[in-house]
Amino acid sequence: MTGQRADARRNYALILAVAEAEVAAHGADASLEQIARTAGVGSATVRRHFPTRRALLEAVFSNRIDALCALATELTSADDPRSALLDWLSALTRYATSARGMADALLKDAAEEADHVNACSVRLGGAVDPLLHRAARSGAVAPEVTTADLITLVTGLTLATEQHPDPAAEAQRLLALTVRGICPRS
Repeated sequence: MTGQRADARRNYALILAVAEAEVAAHGADASLEQIARTAGVGSATVRRHFPTRRALLEAVFSNRIDALCALATELTSADDPRSALLDWLSALTRYATSARGMADALLKDAAEEADHVNACSVRLGGAVDPLLHRAARSGAVAPEVTTADLITLVTGLTLATEQHPDPAAEAQRLLALTVRGICPRS
């Protein structure tokens, strides 16, 4: 984006922000025309910045993954490793439930989309591994738990609650149940 005119950079940022909100509200099938209208630009401007739906979804996906990585890094220095990890898991769950269909949309066509999703998983893992290891060292998490386990858990909760009237709330409820466990300690 460097070398672009200031108005082009503003349009890009505005379109991306609107797209994030639309994808959160309507999933990966969010209307590109609605995104253009809400951003106050023409659909040709959206297409100039994001030639395909996939390009737009990748930008939204990457932006949100960056935010989750930044949060993991920030939480790594929190006083309570357990609370920090649970805060991050909660944020991941919120993100996953608001990104309805995005991974499927990116994985639909070919291996290069799968590579993009895998690259995002690697970025997430690199950011959250120190947070998880710190929680494990403190005894807050079983030592055999991996970042991949946590991401798989949240993905499963997201898929299981997708058709629920309030998927985000239900996924958070199930995450809390999972953290507490289904068997009370004796």
